[in-house]
Amino acid sequence: MKKKQFKAESKKLLDMMIHSIYSNKEIFLRELISNASDAIDKLYYRSLTDKKVKIEREDLKIEVSLDKENRILIIEDNGCGMSDSELENNLGTIAESGSLAFKTQEENKKEEVDIIGQFGVGFYSAFMVSDEVTVESKSIDSEKAYRWVSTGADGYSIEECEKDSVGTKIILKIKEDNEEESYSEFLEDYRIQSIIRKYSDYIRYPIQMEVEHRHLKEGSKDEYESHVETETINSMIPLWKKNKSEIKEEEYNQFYHEKYMDYEDPLQVIHTSVEGQVSYNALLYIPSHAPYDYYSKEYEKGLNLYTSGVMIMEKCSDLLPDYFSFVKGLVDSNDLSLNISREMLQQDRRLQLIAKNIEKKIKNELESMLEEDREKYEKFFAAFGMQLKFGIYNNFGMDKEKLQDLVLFHSSTENKLTTFKEYVSRMKENQDKIYYACGETIAKIDLLPQVEQVKEKDFEILYLTDYVDEFVIQALMNYDGKQFVNVSTGDLNLDTEEEKEELKKENEKSKEMFESMQKVLEQEVEAVRFTNRLKNHPVCLTASGNISLEMEKVINAMPTDEKVKAKAAMEINAHHPIAEKLKKLYKKDKESFENYTRVLYAQARLIEGLTIENPTEISNLVCDILSK
Repeated sequence: MKKKQFKAESKKLLDMMIHSIYSNKEIFLRELISNASDAIDKLYYRSLTDKKVKIEREDLKIEVSLDKENRILIIEDNGCGMSDSELENNLGTIAESGSLAFKTQEENKKEEVDIIGQFGVGFYSAFMVSDEVTVESKSIDSEKAYRWVSTGADGYSIEECEKDSVGTKIILKIKEDNEEESYSEFLEDYRIQSIIRKYSDYIRYPIQMEVEHRHLKEGSKDEYESHVETETINSMIPLWKKNKSEIKEEEYNQFYHEKYMDYEDPLQVIHTSVEGQVSYNALLYIPSHAPYDYYSKEYEKGLNLYTSGVMIMEKCSDLLPDYFSFVKGLVDSNDLSLNISREMLQQDRRLQLIAKNIEKKIKNELESMLEEDREKYEKFFAAFGMQLKFGIYNNFGMDKEKLQDLVLFHSSTENKLTTFKEYVSRMKENQDKIYYACGETIAKIDLLPQVEQVKEKDFEILYLTDYVDEFVIQALMNYDGKQFVNVSTGDLNLDTEEEKEELKKENEKSKEMFESMQKVLEQEVEAVRFTNRLKNHPVCLTASGNISLEMEKVINAMPTDEKVKAKAAMEINAHHPIAEKLKKLYKKDKESFENYTRVLYAQARLIEGLTIENPTEISNLVCDILSK
């Protein structure tokens, strides 16, 4: 036996592979099992073309075993095996890939050979958890078996050994625990089984382990006995690769419960298979409720990403836009370019194409749900509608046209949620605007003075009750060419020409009085004027500019030092008794006039849900007015 050095240079390179390329130590088992699967694939493929190689497919398997006392973990396959020269080339040279070489051979290029390994570094991940790695292998083309042994960057040795069957056996001497790492977890049955199910559940060959079970002794009430059974840990056949017609709803739901730890059935299942520029299978779920942490920073979006049934990324965020981040599921494709560790994707056109297709598929499913099952869609919207609204105004409204037909709002006409499309379909012949009003609840919006005139004209009003709603409207600006108009805006232009002219004269006559009221309010409002928009209420506030009164409340409630103020005007009902009262007080009693002005402004702010800076002062003024 002769000690050899790695051909791919030095300790530095191997250290980099062990400590930098792989971010998660448990990945080592995925890599070794994937290599074992590749070896079986090669043997099986060869049996199809070489009559001398006779195998039974049902006999092909991968075995995993543990020797906890001696800190040994073994992964064994009955694949093609390796000769001494193959051990030298494949394991003696870092980044030499037998799988890649096999796949690129001229005679294999035209065949659909599904080989996972492409870079030849996965094997070296074993050194992340092992002090020593031993490989015993017997090639299908050799009568002799060989043993490859290495403790890492110091090099390796190859010698003949005894091995009866064809295949490869990898023996890992697991490291001792230290203050930073606990390596003993990789000697626990349950931990190894969980890693297999997580990453290698859909390897096409059975992965078997001896599993210990405890049960009551026959005839005993308190005495237990143990027995060991060989069990297949992986499920082998991915649900998403089965024909949809063969899968029952219960199977979809069971997979969802187990995989995504949700106690409720999903609201919708999307199972799709695509072949073309890029081929992939996708199994997506729309949950029936939002996770507890969905609207928190801790929530991570993303789909499980598989290649050849091996999970290479637990949450690939690139596959979902933020506004569809509620979707759970997976994508399996053999067409993706992986980086050297198979943990991360190279950013390429194929990944972007898959993401684009998935986005379109989710959108189409939601549109179909909206059209065909309104009750189900409204349940979905109650859970995730906020995220769709965020999507409209996020990124400066870049995605608004994709999402505008998916959002719902309450309406003054329909006793249910409505879409923009449905609102427009009900618009009156002479109506060219979409009216909306903002408030904390529908009941509070109904009490707003500003809705009176719009309702009197029999125009439908959208009720915006979520704090994001008005930001959504601002991002959209219009729908189907119809401009959005807040009922609390300065001029709704709903008066007749005669009413406009009469109101103009009244405001001209009272110009000096309004200027005095502005001074009393210390320029809190940009204007004071009479209005025809109010029917029963004496006063209201209206806003002009990009910031409405409701947006002022929302923004100022945020935990920031910056405060904003809407450009507000105080409008007084020209036909209310308070209008005549103000005129008389302005001429005869300036003190009472000023008190009335302050109370009216406070009243207008309270109606809008805005705060009053000095409520005690206003309370005293009201008492003073009532006592006269």
